[in-house]
Amino acid sequence: MMNFRKTLFLAALLATLLAACGGGVSATTAGTEDTTEVTTGELIPVRLQLQWVTQAQFAGYFAAIDQGFYTDEGLDVEILQGAVDIVPQQVLAAGGAEFGLAWVPKALVSREEEADIINIGQVFQRSGTLEVSWADSGIAAPEDWEGKRVGTWGFGNEFELTAAITSVGLDPNTDLELVQQPFDMSLLLNREIDAAQAMTYNEYAQVLEAVNPDTGQLYTPDDLTVINFNEVGTAMLQDAIWVEAGWLADNEDTASAFLRASFRGWIYCRDNPDACVQGVLDRGSTLGASHQAWQMNEINALIWPSPAGIGVMDKALWDQTVEVAVSESVISEAPSEDAYRSDLAEAAVADLEGEGLDVNGESWEKAEVTLNEGGE
Repeated sequence: MMNFRKTLFLAALLATLLAACGGGVSATTAGTEDTTEVTTGELIPVRLQLQWVTQAQFAGYFAAIDQGFYTDEGLDVEILQGAVDIVPQQVLAAGGAEFGLAWVPKALVSREEEADIINIGQVFQRSGTLEVSWADSGIAAPEDWEGKRVGTWGFGNEFELTAAITSVGLDPNTDLELVQQPFDMSLLLNREIDAAQAMTYNEYAQVLEAVNPDTGQLYTPDDLTVINFNEVGTAMLQDAIWVEAGWLADNEDTASAFLRASFRGWIYCRDNPDACVQGVLDRGSTLGASHQAWQMNEINALIWPSPAGIGVMDKALWDQTVEVAVSESVISEAPSEDAYRSDLAEAAVADLEGEGLDVNGESWEKAEVTLNEGGE
């Protein structure tokens, strides 16, 4: 834990410098080359710190820029790119952005380290983390990891995995070998590990975009076994919108406007996924078109349905996240009740519902997406 927290501290210093240097996209400059530049006038400038580089994981926020949802709310939003060494919640605490996206357990660590941040919008309603193995590995459940080489990224991404390991009575230090894997699936593809950590919307697709040397065809889901932490019971809440408490106290109207426009962006991406994929590609994504289409589909599956409305916290899942975080010594104790608030998200949902928008997505269904080699 001390190593993880030291990483957070060092990353925060670099993140603040990077945020100060810009590198983001704003309502005045972003979108396709046909986007008309808007004059900010009385618009309120705010910054959103992403936790990773441009991809469909953040398509709703890009859509809110491209469709003018932020400017309609009186905001000029600059989106700051993320990276492996950028910690959004620490950028918030340092004043480098007004809004940040972060996984809940990572943010709770920062709160325990006295970053006074609040979750105001729980956009992802479920976890996208998997542990992926080959179908011939004999791994079908967490207990099958015994004696195996099991990959994890670390950097605070491992908590669902380690909780699943201990939940079946295994000791992660002696009963299996945890292997630090890169943020790709190379070790699994080369059979250097027996299981690999993957996100439904990214690394899992990387395997399905690779050619099986035995057949000359792309791998298929039948070649793999997948352990889904939502099913195991150790899933933890992921992408949420966080703000610094002191800033929020003086800027609730701005926060509410940001939530309305952002939720509208995600509703747009649910109903217009192809347009949102194109919006990501137009920003120079390094990932190919079919990969981004897959990602958009899987991201929608993490948001929809939103039973209480998009961005409104599911307390049962919050409690499960906290329980796992405490049991894995991610945090020493449960956070205070003000670690999240749903009233702003609920008000935003009510406003959008009053306009006739579907804020729950109960009828949404995943599309069939065809992946091409290399995700192109």
